[in-house]
Amino acid sequence: MTKNEKPMMTKNMIVLCKRLSFVWLLAIAVNVQAQQPNPGPGSFTDQGHWIPEVAKEMKGLKMGPFVRLSDGGILTIDGAQSFISHDNGKNWTAYTIFADSSRYEIRPERALLRTSSDVIVLAFANDRERANWKWDEKISDSPGATLPTYTVRSTDGGKSWEEPQQLHSEWTGAIRDIIETAEGNIVFTTMMMRHNPGHHTVLTYTSKDQGKTWIRSNVIDLGGVGHHSGVTESTLVQLKDGRLWMLLRTNWGMFWEVYSNDDGLTWTDVKTTTINASASPGIIKRLASGGLVLVWNRQFPEGRTDYPLIGGDNQWAEVRASAHREELSIAFSTDEGKTWSKPRIIAKCTEKSKYMKLPGGGKDISYPYFFEANPGEFWITTWRGGLRVKLNEADIN
Repeated sequence: MTKNEKPMMTKNMIVLCKRLSFVWLLAIAVNVQAQQPNPGPGSFTDQGHWIPEVAKEMKGLKMGPFVRLSDGGILTIDGAQSFISHDNGKNWTAYTIFADSSRYEIRPERALLRTSSDVIVLAFANDRERANWKWDEKISDSPGATLPTYTVRSTDGGKSWEEPQQLHSEWTGAIRDIIETAEGNIVFTTMMMRHNPGHHTVLTYTSKDQGKTWIRSNVIDLGGVGHHSGVTESTLVQLKDGRLWMLLRTNWGMFWEVYSNDDGLTWTDVKTTTINASASPGIIKRLASGGLVLVWNRQFPEGRTDYPLIGGDNQWAEVRASAHREELSIAFSTDEGKTWSKPRIIAKCTEKSKYMKLPGGGKDISYPYFFEANPGEFWITTWRGGLRVKLNEADIN
């Protein structure tokens, strides 16, 4: 080998390696779809997602969360407005939430409740005040990041609204769930970013006066390094023994859980569950029939024990994780979450699905909202992927 030959061969090798790397990555992307089982009998939504025969697409339906009003109408939220329908979501009337809409924009991840006293409570992060997100890879942090948590009330069924309250100014990754307890207290889940290094934590707020004032819980902080690290995007339910049970999104292949014996003022006994989950949020609800339902993205596609992992770089997260969101599953529990029915896929990405960019590639049906429109009639909508379907409990459970 001459001196002149060595640089040319090195350059050719670099080009070849790049081409091989591209082919390898392309093969992985194709293989993710190719190895997934045939969806089976069903249909395709307007977004190109497969849904089973027992599911019906609700075309044109707005995204949840929804609440049923005292007059039978249905209320949801979008942008800076509330929307009310009296024909099962076919047509909507809009109402202004904020006196100065230029100051507020409600993020898609929000929580909505109608209390037993007929008060509407909305918890949201204000996108208008989103500021200072400048992730610095050198320190794995975004110092000073701001995305505040707010609540706002309505006492006339969502037609007019009081002045919103800011509860904290720190970066709120997402607000996912809200409940009224048997004691009449309101509890909602939110998040708060911590720094040095950057990572996420979960907390709740409790109101004992129908949302007029709020008490902050202890912060659930399990550490982490990265802009998607830590514990995030939780969902909660009150168990029949009175305890509150909260499931936390993690990067560790499972939901983690934590309990409260005082309506969300303090949370203890944090540990892993046996519910496998991707790095994506779920939603848990109490059904009119008495059991529990969980809608979420499992760790891997059905029939698989692997999926391309992301993270492990102290930027996305300190560990490598599955961000699988190509299938949305549902399961039921009749023993207060101790055991669950076999998960069933209620929506699946296909080659027809419209593309939703994920950190690790792939398509996306995630961030579900669950609404029991009538006893045994489920509406499931998602932020990402635009799913809008109706299911009957008798057909799926």
